[in-house]
This record gives sequence, C-alpha cells and structure tokens, in this order.
Amino acid sequence: MLLTPRLAVLLPVWLFLSEVGAKVPRVAHPGSKQAKYLASKRPPTTTAQVSGSFTGAGWSASAPEVSAPYANIWQELSNDEAADVIAFLHNQTDLNLTAAADAGSWDNSIMRVEILTPNKTDVLLFVDNNQPEPGRWARAAIWVGATIEPYVIEYQIGPLPISSDSVLTSLDWLTTKGTTYQRNYDADEDLTSEFMYNVSSSIQDIVTDLLNGTASGSDDDDLDIWGIDPLWHPTPDTTVQWVTFWRIPSSIFDGETLMPQGLYFEVNTTGRDPSGWSVIGWLYRDVYYNSTESFRAAWEAGEFEKSTLNLEGPWIGSDYRGPTTKVGENSTMWASEKAPPVMVPPSGEDGIRYKVDVDNKYVEWMDFSFYVAFRRDSGVRLFDIRYRGERIVYELGLDEALAHYAGNDPVQSGTAYLDTYYGFGPYAFELLAGYDCPTYATFLNSTFHADEVSTTHPNSICLFENDQGYLIQRHSDDAYVASTKNIAFTVRSASTVGNYDYNFDYTFYLDGTIEIVVRASGYIQSAHYYGNDDYGYHIHSGLSGSMHDHVLTFKADIDILGTSNSFANHTVAPVTTSYPWSHGMERSTMKLFRSYLDNEDNAKLFWPGNAHSMFMVVNKDAPNEFGEPRGYRIMPSKGSGMHATIQNSSNLLNSMNFATHALYVTKQKDTEPRASNANNDYDTANPVVDFAAFFDGESLDQEDLVVWFNLGMHHVPHTGDLPNTVFTTAQGSMLILPHNYLLHDPSRDSRQTVRIDYNDSGVQAVHTFGADFSNGLVNLSSVVPDFWAYRGDIDVRKFPYDPQHPYNDTESIV
Repeated sequence: MLLTPRLAVLLPVWLFLSEVGAKVPRVAHPGSKQAKYLASKRPPTTTAQVSGSFTGAGWSASAPEVSAPYANIWQELSNDEAADVIAFLHNQTDLNLTAAADAGSWDNSIMRVEILTPNKTDVLLFVDNNQPEPGRWARAAIWVGATIEPYVIEYQIGPLPISSDSVLTSLDWLTTKGTTYQRNYDADEDLTSEFMYNVSSSIQDIVTDLLNGTASGSDDDDLDIWGIDPLWHPTPDTTVQWVTFWRIPSSIFDGETLMPQGLYFEVNTTGRDPSGWSVIGWLYRDVYYNSTESFRAAWEAGEFEKSTLNLEGPWIGSDYRGPTTKVGENSTMWASEKAPPVMVPPSGEDGIRYKVDVDNKYVEWMDFSFYVAFRRDSGVRLFDIRYRGERIVYELGLDEALAHYAGNDPVQSGTAYLDTYYGFGPYAFELLAGYDCPTYATFLNSTFHADEVSTTHPNSICLFENDQGYLIQRHSDDAYVASTKNIAFTVRSASTVGNYDYNFDYTFYLDGTIEIVVRASGYIQSAHYYGNDDYGYHIHSGLSGSMHDHVLTFKADIDILGTSNSFANHTVAPVTTSYPWSHGMERSTMKLFRSYLDNEDNAKLFWPGNAHSMFMVVNKDAPNEFGEPRGYRIMPSKGSGMHATIQNSSNLLNSMNFATHALYVTKQKDTEPRASNANNDYDTANPVVDFAAFFDGESLDQEDLVVWFNLGMHHVPHTGDLPNTVFTTAQGSMLILPHNYLLHDPSRDSRQTVRIDYNDSGVQAVHTFGADFSNGLVNLSSVVPDFWAYRGDIDVRKFPYDPQHPYNDTESIV
C-alpha cells in the first residue's frame, strides 16, 4: 500500500515510543539514536515557541452556537486531567517509572494516557434513564523495559478527577486473551539499528559497488535500512527480521519508499544481548546466500549482474510539472492557472446552517445531531447520532486499518501493517483551509497524550455543508419539472500514517442517510522490480508497484428505536412459478425472500454477487403502520466493500480476523468495544484482542447489535500512482440509510425544492416553498486561504507539567 516502514523524521523526543515509531527498525522509545539519526537526514526544521496564548478552540467561532443536551462524556482527557493521571502513575512506586524524557529501553515509562471510553450500558442509563453520569476513567499503556523479557501492559485509572479515591487497576477485562500483557520482541531498537548498520559496514565495498551508496549510520549516508513488520518468530523463542536498503531523499520530498535498492539480508535478533545476534543470509537478484562469507565470495567471483537502481529525481516530487517537462509534454490543462470555482456560504457567516457546541464537540444539522470524539488509535469517532430526535447509531468510527503486501522478495512478503499501532491520532495534522476543506468550514482541534506530552493538532477536524453537485430528487413531465438540491453535511479529518494520507468523511444527507468514506493518497511503498513481475507492474526504472490490500474496519453500533434489534437479510432471487391468472403456465420471475441472522455463528458475511441482498438492522417489535419493521440498511457505495485476499496471513496470524470477511454482526458487549488493539502488532500470534473470539454463538434476535464493516481497496499501483496515489481511484464508502424507517422520503421536508409549472404558453407558476435565495455581493478574496497561518502541532510537557510553555513540533513517520 502506501504505508511505509514509518521512518520517523522530524522526531520530537516525545514520540519515540513504539506505537508511533518507525516500522522497522521500530523507533520505539524516548531518546532513540535511530530516531535522531533519521531526523538528521531530513531537511532541517526548528522548534518554535508559540507566541501568545493557545485556547484550543480552533478557528471555529463562525458556526452558530448551541448547548449540548449533556456533556461530551466520550471526550478525550483534558491537558490537566492527563497531567494529573501521569503524576498519579509516577506515585505508584510498584511501577518503577522513569520520566519519558529520560527513559531508555531498559527503563519503565508511560507510553500514552487517554480516556477510557465509558461502557455503553452505563451511558444509556445516564442519557436515557436519568441515572448518574458514568464515572470518568483513564487508561494508560506502560512500557516495561526493566526486565530481560520486556513487555507493554495497560491499566485503568480512576475515578477522575484524581483524588484519594482514585485507584490503579487491571484493564484485562477489555481483552480476549485475559491480559493486556504483550511481549515486546524489539525493545532495543537502538542496538538493533546499530547492529544492522554494522552488518552493512562490514560489506561496505559491496554495498558501494552494487548500490552506489553507504549505509553505516553516519550523517553522510545515502542509504537507510529497514524491513518487515511485524517481526517473524519461526519458533516462539526466536525473532527474525528481513531488511533491505532504501535511498534517502536529499530534497524536502519524503519519497524514500519509492527507492528500494533490491539488496536484502536476514538477521536473528533474538533476546536483548547483541552478542547473540547474527546474520542468517543475504538475497540479491533472487539468489539466496546463507552467510555473509558466501555472499562476498560470489561478489568477488564476479557472479553478479547488477540490478537497476532507483535513484532520486524530480519524479518523486509532487510539485507542478507542466508541459515543459517530459512527463507532462502532452498536457494542455488549458487555463489551469486561473482560479477554479469556489464554494462560499450565502450571506457570509450568517449563512451557516448548522450549530456547534465547540467545548463539547456537539453538532446539530437539519434533522441530525451527534457528538464528536477523538482517539489516539483511530482518530475521529461519532457518538449518539440522532435523527429526528431518535438515536440511530450509538457509535461510529474506525477500529483498525490493515495494509497487507505480497512479493517475491522477503520484505514485501513480510510486510503487513496494523496502523492503530502507530495511531491515526498522532498524524491527524492540521487541515488546509481551501484545499482539505472549504475556507468557510468550522475547524475543531484534536489532542492526544503520548510520552508525557500533550499534543494538540489545531484545525484537524472540519465541519461543513456543501452542495453535492447533483440533485437528491428530480422529476419532470409535460406539465412541470420538480427538483431538490442535494445538500449534505460532512465531518472530515485526514491522517498521514507513514507514507499514506487517509482522508475520512462522515457525511449526512437530507434523506436520513449517513455515508462513511475513506480515501488514500500519498506515496506507495514500492518494491524493487527484479523478480516481482507477478506481484505488480513495472512502473519506473527498477521499480515495482508492489501489490497490497487495504482493509479498514469500522464499527457501527446501530440502535433502531432502542437496543432490541435484529439483522435482516432480504434477498432478490429468481424463481419459476405459476399464478391463478397464468392458465397453468409457469413464468420466470423473481421474488423477495426475507430472513434473519439467528446467532453469531453465521454472522460473518460477504456482500452477495450482483448486489441481490439487502442487509439491515431492524426492530421487529416496532413495525410501521403497514407492518414492515423499521430499520436502517447498510450497503457499499463507492467500491464493493472489502476483505483481505490473504485469509491466513503468515505475518499477522491471529491478529487479522477482522479482515477475513466483508462485514460481521455481533451482540454488543461492554467487554468487546474494539475489533483490535494497538498493541496486537507486538505479538500477532497472541493478540490482546482476537476478533474471532467475539463469535461465540450468542443470539442476535432482538438484541443490542454491532455491525463491523470493511472498506478499502485491492491496490496494484501503476504509473498513475507516481509520485502519489490519487483520491479519485483509491477510495471506498459505505451507506447507512433508512429502510421503511419513515413513511416518506424525508428530503421532501427541505425547502430547497422548486417546482416549475409550464405548458405550451410558457411558465405558469414557480413554487419555491419559502426558500431563501442568495443575494448581495461576494468578496471572493475572503475565501482565499491564508497559507502562512498553518501551525502544525501545539505540545505541552506533562511531566513535569509545564502548561505555560507550549511549543511547535510537527511529527511524521516517513
């Protein structure tokens, strides 16, 4: 896919912990030498002090205000809450914690703290039954390095605010294996990196000859070394890594993943003592050498035909090229320099037709209302989505993102990223007004707390209403023409996880439909072309597009008129039958067949061919006046849904059971809030959460149901993916739409409808139904974005707590 070995550049010290470190080597701990080295290879940046005060309110003052019906109980920890939790943890002497800024790989330290999402059971008692508000708790992930067998473990802390009543307890109840304990087999990334560079240095003459560069760990290196993710364990007590060489760009463009060099080596890095590590073998041009000595002997004997190198050039940059360049010489792009059409709100800010409670991240638009939350692992999540006053979705958001590669070489064959390990939150950078979102959008900030630093991405979530460019309804005959504008409301965020930029939209329509859209852009992670012709196209010099699957798993906790729901399957099927009026003759036709899923044993589903089945969550106990159960249907929109091609991954083992089917239905449990866990990547054979364990035969008849669905694409990059994949083709979406839910099309209740009556004499009447129309002048300069206002991150040190000295330190992992 595009998801890179996450090379950690522009690295502030606070992001060196495992979940946000480089893919391989895993830049996983504060003070990592490898992290600092990689940072030094990028164009220099400076850490700037933030002038003035920072309120955390974003640019969002333009939307009319509304008061949320209750506080956002899903909202992330505040800066003060996070600081108090971290101080509380340091007071727990049994944890033996070292401050993150001072910690090394043999220390124990805090990786992250965040809100422990309250249980749905408790929330509904509060929201629907006037019971007390659920207690607020935090969760913390702790790096335990002060042991020969390092691991990661999670705890819950509460109630908040911290007081004498607050306690530290196990979070094991949120797992399927009974413990959050997760072995870390690559805790000593500094030593691992040093070992790999020493291996390279030992054959520097060969590397220089074959690759025309150096990879020794010095400041003037041309090449980088990294490889598979996750690590391999041929036996439970053995750790093996395959790595390869990549050319380091000298420009601002981070296109390293476009420049693999085609030389690979295999190392055994079992245990924490480097003296026990060894080189297992080398691979070049599809020939395996079982030692460094045999590899050198073959080179000295002149047995090598050199592979084509992938070298840096303008082709890795995403700047304007145009007809004066070779690649753009056939382009006309007439008048592309002129400003394109722009979206503007009628009457300026007075034309905004939605309301926002910024503090509680609560939104109302037309007949919808919902709360916005944000998580380090998965980014934006929506809670308590209501339509016409009734909850239709309790929770909607991303759970995991898989990118599984394939190839003839061991690095591509051994790469399968689980992106919540790195997190979508840390890389949900500020959105660019006028490009990512209209300039008139309402912008919200997002915050996460990692390595004892709170980081705020200003303007990283945007809210806006816009015309979809096609009508939601139209009809005409010889007497009238009637049309209704298709206006929709979107919540958008974007996360640059490694080399890929993911764009997430949650869009609400006038007919009661919700659409979930994910798009991907950015750099592909490519492979050297030699030997990989069965695994991708030859797209540049020595470059293969490197085929891979993107599978992004979403959770939709749908509630239709309460939590007692069933999952219906209505299938259109061909039949041959006779009728009383057919005079005994059989006719070939079709019928609608209705059924329900009985239990979880048969609740792993694929989308039927020819889209002949309709899947929906309904309330059998609440039919409409015609006897049809009211419900909401779920169906693919762009793309056809998704599941992984590889069903029994040699890389991910028990950690990808959420990707084997297109969608799943389970009974809602407070103990099963997520289909995956960010720490699964440490030990994929023994995941903290194994999604397969959710399916234990429980009844799905009038129960509280959760639908888990997959979006994504089978990506076989072609020349059009250079330099970056484009959103237009790399996208998928899902619709959650009313089905016999109301008694009419609810978009009829929008005044943005017109009917023109006419006859041979011309227009006889125009009906606008009380709608206002735009008037006055538009100041187009007001919608030109201020590019110099782009800020990056706002960071606040949490231990010791230093809220008076925020600073900028924008972070990426490529």
